[in-house]
Amino acid sequence: MNAQEVIELEQSHVLGVYGRAPFVLERGEGSTLYDTEGRAYLDCVAGIAVNALGYNDAGVTQAMEAAAATGMLHVSNLYHTAPHARLAALLCESSFADKVHFCNSGAEANEGAFKFARRYGRAHGGEDKVEILAFTNAFHGRTMGALAATPRPKYQDPFKPLMPGVRFAEFNNLASARAQMDARVCAIIVEPIQGEGGVHVATPEFLTGLRALADEFDALLIYDEVQCGVGRTGSLWAYQGYSNGEQGDSFAPDILTAAKPLAAGLPIGAILMRQRVAATIHKGDHGSTFAGGPLVTSVAHHVVNRIAQPAFLAAVEAKGKLLHDLLEEINSPHIIEIRGKGLMLGVELDIEAAEVVNRGYAEGLILVNAGPHVLRLVPPLVITEAEIHEVVARLTRILHAL
Repeated sequence: MNAQEVIELEQSHVLGVYGRAPFVLERGEGSTLYDTEGRAYLDCVAGIAVNALGYNDAGVTQAMEAAAATGMLHVSNLYHTAPHARLAALLCESSFADKVHFCNSGAEANEGAFKFARRYGRAHGGEDKVEILAFTNAFHGRTMGALAATPRPKYQDPFKPLMPGVRFAEFNNLASARAQMDARVCAIIVEPIQGEGGVHVATPEFLTGLRALADEFDALLIYDEVQCGVGRTGSLWAYQGYSNGEQGDSFAPDILTAAKPLAAGLPIGAILMRQRVAATIHKGDHGSTFAGGPLVTSVAHHVVNRIAQPAFLAAVEAKGKLLHDLLEEINSPHIIEIRGKGLMLGVELDIEAAEVVNRGYAEGLILVNAGPHVLRLVPPLVITEAEIHEVVARLTRILHAL
């Protein structure tokens, strides 16, 4: 089938909830994607911060093949298997967490986190301790609970009424957060770096202040690291970048949700939690048919183990700095601000980001926005320095032509 036939077939049979690019992708290698016409594109999207190890990675392929060779793609959570136990242990060893619950996506991880927080709240504060505090510009997912904590009329209004019991404060404004706190709040959820909301970075003072507020009101602090976690910012977990990786410090949460890059594109989510949270959850309180299967957890163990290596993380940090510095040198009047950490950067523009994204295709560049005026750069973590230079050269041509 040629590209037009594929597009027409999809338009006839696939629900049209996505605005797709005008070509058909066929294969990938490293940080480059190729379409059915043979055109190459440097990828600065990575499946929306999913493909941390790029495309056609030999280690990922080997892990997938070894897991598939056992014949156990799925057995359900009624039975013990080694891969999910090994992955849980690795996630706990690399973070603040004592226990892990697996699921299938970032939205599902946040839904589970809300359930666990409410279970904890009722156990520690009674039937009224069920409120969730979230923040402006947040994005926590499109399922009904996660959507309730995503204060965007564009996403929420068509699907109201949403889950009740969610209140909002201004991101990076500790006074605003304090004004919303009382004994009914069971949890505070925040992205250390907001992704869809425009790549806004939480200040250290804001996160330590939220930690203190959670402790004061016996509420749980939840970090949504679905997009900014697993090496994206130059530390394995984004919160660790605030404290040089120390555990149990004033930045550490009670629950952390992760998903996107965990298994190199295979569907998985994870809810990391402290023992005091886990102690309030009992058999039958939550579950998932497909979560934590042997194939996906085998691949995720390989991915996390590789990214967690100090040399890998140091390289991400260095490449992020290079990308930031080169973006600063573009000297376009359209650039208002460059922000972010590691290889999660946002370029705020005075023009529509969609125009830059669309022009990028002709330059062999795959880009994505984060709101109407922010260009988001989240390339594979294995992107090379030479490729970063080329990305910025192509982006410079686009911006100077506008």
